[in-house]
Amino acid sequence: MRPSSRHQILEAAVRVVERAGVTALTLDAAAAEAGLTKPGLMYHFPTRDALLAAIQRHLTEALDRDLRAALGKPFEEATARERAAAYVRCCGQGGGRADFAFMVASATRPELARIWDEFADRWAPEPPGPDPDPEAVDLFLARLAADGLWLFHATAQTALAPGVAEAVRDRLAALTDPAP
Repeated sequence: MRPSSRHQILEAAVRVVERAGVTALTLDAAAAEAGLTKPGLMYHFPTRDALLAAIQRHLTEALDRDLRAALGKPFEEATARERAAAYVRCCGQGGGRADFAFMVASATRPELARIWDEFADRWAPEPPGPDPDPEAVDLFLARLAADGLWLFHATAQTALAPGVAEAVRDRLAALTDPAP
């Protein structure tokens, strides 16, 4: 098999979910969508659970690449504010229905939820300790609001009016700006 078969399978599985929901995602459906045999798919993902975990990582890795591009500098050199600002700009744009379906599916599966939690905590972590710094609280509020905007985009039957989503993201980004 070509080295891209794994990526091809993951993209095909996302398309199945986008079209028909998580419950429609079977090894047979993913193989058919990818143009492979079921044994060919099972070479890479022997079980549905293995496929689901790989999809979660695939989605978070793609989002991580987008965030790093928005950051404009190496992750390790960025401040917490800069990482949170990148999170707000990218995550506030919304995801697809498949992304949302995978997030919901992970809610009852700790091993899948951990993948999303680790991703979000890298970019905009929860404030530490019982008496958090107000700056950490602002950055976390920006994350929560961006997540809410993402959820709105993923579930709303209509889109926000032109300019509204951008105005909301700009307002959220203000939470990541240094205090005057």
